Amino acid sequence: MVLELDYHGIAVSTGSACSSRTLEPSHVLLAIGLSHERAHGSLRISLGRFTKEDDIKKTIIILAKVVKKLRSISPVPYE
Repeated sequence: MVLELDYHGIAVSTGSACSSRTLEPSHVLLAIGLSHERAHGSLRISLGRFTKEDDIKKTIIILAKVVKKLRSISPVPYE
């Protein structure tokens, strides 16, 4: 998902900002009780002071398309 969104010009990451150089899931998500698998599947989207409403709308539309695409090719059933 990170690569697909990057292809569309949307920068996202997995895990927390303070541990972005590790492949471990967010310690915060684990601390609130998410399973390792769910926490590892998280996506962090950050907003900045120059983020505009149109940027958010574009991200929502593209994110929905990427999720649909990846679900269509995934062998794993989703909830």
